[in-house]
Amino acid sequence: MTHAPTITTQRLTLRAHRASDFDAYAAAFASERARFMGGPMERRKAWFAFCGDIAQWALFDHGAWGVERTEDGAFLGQVAIGKPPHFPEVELGWMLCEGAEGYGYAFEAATAARDWAYGEMGRETLVSYIDAANTRSIALAERLGAFVDTTAATPDDEDCLVYRHPDPAALQDGGMEAYA
Repeated sequence: MTHAPTITTQRLTLRAHRASDFDAYAAAFASERARFMGGPMERRKAWFAFCGDIAQWALFDHGAWGVERTEDGAFLGQVAIGKPPHFPEVELGWMLCEGAEGYGYAFEAATAARDWAYGEMGRETLVSYIDAANTRSIALAERLGAFVDTTAATPDDEDCLVYRHPDPAALQDGGMEAYA
Protein backbone atom coordinates (compact mmCIF):
# COMPACT_ATOMS: atom_id res chain seq x y z
CA MET A 1 0.00 0.00 0.00
CA THR A 2 1.48 3.35 -0.93
CA HIS A 3 -1.10 5.70 0.55
CA ALA A 4 -3.92 5.74 3.06
CA PRO A 5 -7.15 4.01 2.11
CA THR A 6 -10.25 6.17 2.37
CA ILE A 7 -12.61 5.40 5.25
CA THR A 8 -15.95 7.14 5.67
CA THR A 9 -17.98 7.40 8.85
CA GLN A 10 -21.27 9.10 9.57
CA ARG A 11 -19.70 12.60 9.52
CA LEU A 12 -16.05 12.15 8.57
CA THR A 13 -13.76 11.10 5.76
CA LEU A 14 -10.41 9.61 6.75
CA ARG A 15 -8.21 10.08 3.69
CA ALA A 16 -4.64 10.39 2.53
CA HIS A 17 -3.08 13.64 3.70
CA ARG A 18 -2.79 16.47 1.19
CA ALA A 19 -0.18 19.21 1.05
CA SER A 20 -2.98 21.63 1.91
CA ASP A 21 -3.35 19.93 5.33
CA PHE A 22 0.12 20.99 6.39
CA ASP A 23 -0.57 24.57 7.50
CA ALA A 24 -3.22 23.44 9.99
CA TYR A 25 -1.06 20.48 11.07
CA ALA A 26 1.94 22.78 11.64
CA ALA A 27 -0.21 25.27 13.57
CA ALA A 28 -1.47 22.49 15.84
CA PHE A 29 2.06 21.26 16.50
CA ALA A 30 3.33 24.81 17.09
CA SER A 31 0.72 25.42 19.77
CA GLU A 32 0.77 24.59 23.45
CA ARG A 33 -1.71 21.77 22.65
CA ALA A 34 1.24 19.82 21.21
CA ARG A 35 3.03 19.59 24.57
CA PHE A 36 1.81 15.99 24.89
CA MET A 37 3.07 15.05 21.40
CA GLY A 38 6.67 16.21 21.35
CA GLY A 39 5.86 19.88 20.85
CA PRO A 40 5.43 22.68 20.59
CA MET A 41 7.63 22.44 17.53
CA GLU A 42 8.81 24.78 14.85
CA ARG A 43 7.34 24.49 11.35
CA ARG A 44 10.40 22.71 9.95
CA LYS A 45 10.24 19.95 12.56
CA ALA A 46 6.47 19.68 12.03
CA TRP A 47 7.15 19.14 8.31
CA PHE A 48 9.38 16.17 9.11
CA ALA A 49 6.73 14.72 11.45
CA PHE A 50 4.02 15.25 8.81
CA CYS A 51 6.09 13.53 6.12
CA GLY A 52 6.99 10.69 8.48
CA ASP A 53 3.32 10.11 9.31
CA ILE A 54 2.49 9.92 5.61
CA ALA A 55 5.54 7.84 4.60
CA GLN A 56 4.61 5.01 6.94
CA TRP A 57 1.96 3.97 4.39
CA ALA A 58 4.59 3.20 1.76
CA LEU A 59 7.03 1.69 4.25
CA PHE A 60 4.77 -0.29 6.59
CA ASP A 61 1.23 -0.43 5.12
CA HIS A 62 -0.10 1.82 7.89
CA GLY A 63 0.20 5.49 8.79
CA ALA A 64 -1.80 8.67 9.27
CA TRP A 65 -5.05 9.79 7.74
CA GLY A 66 -6.16 13.36 7.33
CA VAL A 67 -9.55 13.72 9.00
CA GLU A 68 -12.02 15.93 7.22
CA ARG A 69 -15.64 16.76 7.90
CA THR A 70 -17.46 15.23 4.95
CA GLU A 71 -20.18 17.89 4.89
CA ASP A 72 -17.86 20.76 3.98
CA GLY A 73 -14.38 19.24 3.49
CA ALA A 74 -12.92 21.06 6.51
CA PHE A 75 -9.62 19.56 7.69
CA LEU A 76 -10.02 18.66 11.38
CA GLY A 77 -6.79 16.85 12.25
CA GLN A 78 -5.40 13.37 11.89
CA VAL A 79 -5.74 9.87 13.21
CA ALA A 80 -3.02 7.27 12.73
CA ILE A 81 -2.09 3.66 13.02
CA GLY A 82 1.65 3.98 13.33
CA LYS A 83 4.83 2.34 14.45
CA PRO A 84 7.92 4.45 13.93
CA PRO A 85 11.14 2.61 14.81
CA HIS A 86 11.21 3.88 18.41
CA PHE A 87 7.71 2.51 19.23
CA PRO A 88 7.63 -1.00 20.70
CA GLU A 89 4.10 -1.63 19.37
CA VAL A 90 1.68 -0.35 16.76
CA GLU A 91 -0.10 2.72 18.11
CA LEU A 92 -3.49 4.29 17.55
CA GLY A 93 -2.95 8.04 17.77
CA TRP A 94 -5.07 11.14 17.21
CA MET A 95 -4.72 14.89 17.00
CA LEU A 96 -7.37 17.53 16.36
CA CYS A 97 -6.84 21.09 15.23
CA GLU A 98 -7.93 24.09 17.27
CA GLY A 99 -11.71 24.41 17.22
CA ALA A 100 -12.41 20.79 16.28
CA GLU A 101 -12.62 19.43 19.83
CA GLY A 102 -15.86 18.83 21.67
CA TYR A 103 -17.87 17.44 18.75
CA GLY A 104 -16.99 13.75 19.03
CA TYR A 105 -14.77 13.85 15.93
CA ALA A 106 -11.75 12.27 17.66
CA PHE A 107 -13.88 9.40 18.96
CA GLU A 108 -15.47 8.84 15.56
CA ALA A 109 -12.15 8.94 13.69
CA ALA A 110 -10.27 6.83 16.27
CA THR A 111 -13.04 4.22 16.29
CA ALA A 112 -12.87 3.94 12.49
CA ALA A 113 -9.06 3.67 12.51
CA ARG A 114 -9.09 1.10 15.34
CA ASP A 115 -11.72 -0.99 13.56
CA TRP A 116 -9.71 -0.81 10.32
CA ALA A 117 -6.55 -1.94 12.16
CA TYR A 118 -8.28 -4.96 13.67
CA GLY A 119 -10.26 -5.76 10.53
CA GLU A 120 -8.25 -4.87 7.42
CA MET A 121 -4.78 -5.12 8.98
CA GLY A 122 -5.64 -8.18 11.05
CA ARG A 123 -4.03 -6.64 14.16
CA GLU A 124 -4.18 -8.69 17.32
CA THR A 125 -3.26 -5.78 19.56
CA LEU A 126 -3.06 -2.00 19.44
CA VAL A 127 -1.94 0.59 21.99
CA SER A 128 -1.99 4.34 22.55
CA TYR A 129 0.99 6.04 24.23
CA ILE A 130 -0.43 8.88 26.32
CA ASP A 131 1.23 11.40 28.62
CA ALA A 132 -0.21 10.97 32.13
CA ALA A 133 -1.16 14.67 32.21
CA ASN A 134 -3.14 14.45 28.95
CA THR A 135 -6.52 13.93 30.59
CA ARG A 136 -8.51 14.51 27.37
CA SER A 137 -6.66 11.76 25.50
CA ILE A 138 -6.94 9.45 28.49
CA ALA A 139 -10.70 10.03 28.57
CA LEU A 140 -10.91 9.28 24.84
CA ALA A 141 -8.85 6.08 25.17
CA GLU A 142 -11.11 4.90 27.98
CA ARG A 143 -14.23 5.82 25.98
CA LEU A 144 -12.80 3.63 23.20
CA GLY A 145 -12.59 0.76 25.70
CA ALA A 146 -8.82 0.89 26.24
CA PHE A 147 -7.21 0.24 29.61
CA VAL A 148 -3.79 0.94 31.14
CA ASP A 149 -1.34 -1.89 30.52
CA THR A 150 1.35 -1.53 33.18
CA THR A 151 3.38 -4.41 31.70
CA ALA A 152 3.77 -2.86 28.23
CA ALA A 153 6.99 -1.23 27.08
CA THR A 154 7.01 2.49 26.32
CA PRO A 155 8.72 4.29 23.43
CA ASP A 156 12.40 5.14 23.87
CA ASP A 157 12.96 7.88 26.45
CA GLU A 158 9.25 8.60 26.90
CA ASP A 159 7.43 8.69 30.18
CA CYS A 160 3.88 7.78 29.27
CA LEU A 161 1.00 5.48 29.99
CA VAL A 162 0.28 2.63 27.62
CA TYR A 163 -3.40 2.17 26.89
CA ARG A 164 -4.25 -1.16 25.28
CA HIS A 165 -7.19 -1.24 22.88
CA PRO A 166 -9.15 -4.48 22.89
CA ASP A 167 -10.38 -5.97 19.64
CA PRO A 168 -13.77 -4.33 18.96
CA ALA A 169 -15.29 -7.81 18.48
CA ALA A 170 -14.28 -8.67 22.07
CA LEU A 171 -15.96 -5.47 23.29
CA GLN A 172 -19.18 -6.35 21.46
CA ASP A 173 -19.14 -9.91 22.84
CA GLY A 174 -18.34 -8.73 26.35
CA GLY A 175 -15.23 -10.93 26.18
CA MET A 176 -12.78 -8.76 28.10
CA GLU A 177 -11.47 -11.76 30.04
CA ALA A 178 -8.86 -12.26 27.33
CA TYR A 179 -7.38 -8.87 28.26
CA ALA A 180 -7.45 -9.26 32.04
